[in-house]
Amino acid sequence: MAFDTSSWPSQTRPAYAGIGSRETPPNVLDLMVRVASQLSTQGWVLRTGMAGGADQAFYRGATACGALELYLPWPSFEADARSPSHAAEQFVLGQPTPAAYELAARFHPAWSRLAQSVRRLHARNCHQVLGPDLASPARFVLCWTPDGSLDGRGRRVGGTGQALRIAHHHGIQVFNLARPEHAERLSRHCASEARCRPAE
Repeated sequence: MAFDTSSWPSQTRPAYAGIGSRETPPNVLDLMVRVASQLSTQGWVLRTGMAGGADQAFYRGATACGALELYLPWPSFEADARSPSHAAEQFVLGQPTPAAYELAARFHPAWSRLAQSVRRLHARNCHQVLGPDLASPARFVLCWTPDGSLDGRGRRVGGTGQALRIAHHHGIQVFNLARPEHAERLSRHCASEARCRPAE
């Protein structure tokens, strides 16, 4: 069933996907929180899936202000981690659309062997990258995977690999914070923004 996506914030403002492994190291989680907070104050819309680890770090950083889009595999997913938002806007897609399942099947190498619950997780990854209508690509992806992948290939990408394969296919830039040069770039950005911010 089609639904109206015209009111979703990423239809009129730039969006990025903030995603990654549940095993993201604590120092990287801290960086994700800082980056998400700064991007939200600059008008960026966060798209994430609320899995533990990286997703929830981006969520925590972006809830102070700005806009959020949460893409869930099922409505009750990680409900305890979703507090009443203090953000200006929070939109939630409680489960993937049928079109997302079709798209996910094209990008997962072993789709036929996946349990339905896992298919739901991979299908919602499509929305994180391409938006509620699957036609509004994120400007970039911020993530952490153990292997530093940029295209979703390899045996250690985990579930994030599905999103990275879709992003690679659509020519969307990926910043993987497992890569020292990417982590350094984002750290410099945070430091620069902090210096430029007037004292309160």
